[in-house]
Amino acid sequence: MNLRLIGIGAGVLIILSLPLAGAIARPDFAGQDDGKGGGLFSVLGLSDRSRTSPADSAPATGPQQPGPAEQPRTDSRCGPELSSPHGVEAQTCVLVGDGRTWGRSYYRNTSGRALDAVLTMMGPAGRTVQIRCAVGAGDEPGLCETPKEASVGEPESYSAVAEFAVPDDEGELLLRSGSNSPAPGDG
Repeated sequence: MNLRLIGIGAGVLIILSLPLAGAIARPDFAGQDDGKGGGLFSVLGLSDRSRTSPADSAPATGPQQPGPAEQPRTDSRCGPELSSPHGVEAQTCVLVGDGRTWGRSYYRNTSGRALDAVLTMMGPAGRTVQIRCAVGAGDEPGLCETPKEASVGEPESYSAVAEFAVPDDEGELLLRSGSNSPAPGDG
């Protein structure tokens, strides 16, 4: 009789250890970071997924939810980051993506007064686009951007220039930043 109980006990131990052995031999790494989505927790029925109703765990039918739309590649050609002694910092770029080209100037105004910015984008065959941007007196970073236009010719044939000035009758120029400007000290 003792031999019979030992055999039954051994069988029960083997049956109870199979899920543990399976989890160790073939771990499920999904959700491993939070300890709820896979591996030993799901095998032993301790994950949140094991507490769902059978309807919740039924395989999905019909179309699957698409992932985020793939964004078209955007290439940029930027001049150096420049700063003026008047408290204006800027970097100006030409951007090309999805068959369109546009100019963008990143800036920061620590001058303590509102400024005007004019961003000019020049392309092949004398094509020019110009936009005015109001630059607030705060020191938060901002950007000024031209409309996106259909690309014509090679990306290298485009350039952009941003000019930051005092918005008064004299229009004192504080900084000029270009997409193809040499870095300071390059000549």
